[in-house]
Amino acid sequence: MTTAFSAFLATGGRIHRAALFSLATVATSAFMPLAAQAGDAPIWTMITDQNGLGDHGFNDLAKLGLDKSVEAFGGRAQVIQSTDQSQFVPNLLQAVAGGSTMVVGVGSLLNDALTEVASSRPDAHFTLIDAVSTDDDGTPLLNVASVTFREQEAAFLAGIVAAMTSKTGHIGFVGGMETPPVVRFLAGYKAGVATIDPKIKVSHAFVGSFRDPAKAKVLAEGMFDSDVDVIMDVAGGGGRGIYDAIIAEGADHWVIAADTCKGHLAPNNFLTSAVKDVAGAVFYENKAVHEGTFEGGPQSLGLAEGAVGLCADNIDTLPAEILAKVDAAKNKITSGEVTPPDTYEALDAFVPAQL
Repeated sequence: MTTAFSAFLATGGRIHRAALFSLATVATSAFMPLAAQAGDAPIWTMITDQNGLGDHGFNDLAKLGLDKSVEAFGGRAQVIQSTDQSQFVPNLLQAVAGGSTMVVGVGSLLNDALTEVASSRPDAHFTLIDAVSTDDDGTPLLNVASVTFREQEAAFLAGIVAAMTSKTGHIGFVGGMETPPVVRFLAGYKAGVATIDPKIKVSHAFVGSFRDPAKAKVLAEGMFDSDVDVIMDVAGGGGRGIYDAIIAEGADHWVIAADTCKGHLAPNNFLTSAVKDVAGAVFYENKAVHEGTFEGGPQSLGLAEGAVGLCADNIDTLPAEILAKVDAAKNKITSGEVTPPDTYEALDAFVPAQL
């Protein structure tokens, strides 16, 4: 799939993220189908995690993928929103029982629930974002396209930007929960910083959820009190608290986002974002089902596939010397000369390369 996805993006498959701004105003009812279609028109369904729509993250991105699918292939889109993990299995069962052409589970927290439902319904098609669905023996389920992103590659580039921007030599990272994708962001970020200057201190903390802006704000404020001047936000919906804190700090304090470009949340303090093309991946899998070419199993997407990178919205505003280092790092990563770490163990063993 990775080669095919690269070709898909090269022919215009990437979905524009500007449409995310309109999603923040979407109503948050538990079940939001569009107008019903006649006959056997496809039904493109997604199950959100607890953040729901309006998260300026991968729920919103997945919804863009659904909307693009309706535009391209017809039918209707359904968003079933989850406010608690106990709703995952019932919501997935509702989607399958309703005859969904594809059911997208958004986020690694849905892994167990989606695996349970997909195992019982091998005739249904699923896409799982940010995790790999396997049976009890560790064999990937072939009716599930398990799409993971090499977040560490984009975060590595973000770490370079942070290290070259910081004036205090102390930068931070606030994650939501210590899930594998968040750890990949953290490991790549720290490795990117170390590649520029191993003497720079990187403090990190976890909120404990992706829905607690108050705690995220407190963690960010504590870092600012310790002379941190750049913070990476991987706190999901709770990240709004980080933006509130950084706006209060004012000039010479910077935020780096994740998943999507979020410069509108703190326009005077936004540095960049480590983004991933969830929308494109969702659309690609829906397209495969529509065309009869669906292949389940693990699918890893990164820089080489054009699926992760830095936010394009303001990339030209970064200093030329930073862009030069970012480009050098991208070339070394895609060539295999540099492999950003994706776990704590890999981070401990990481040896910075000369860019």
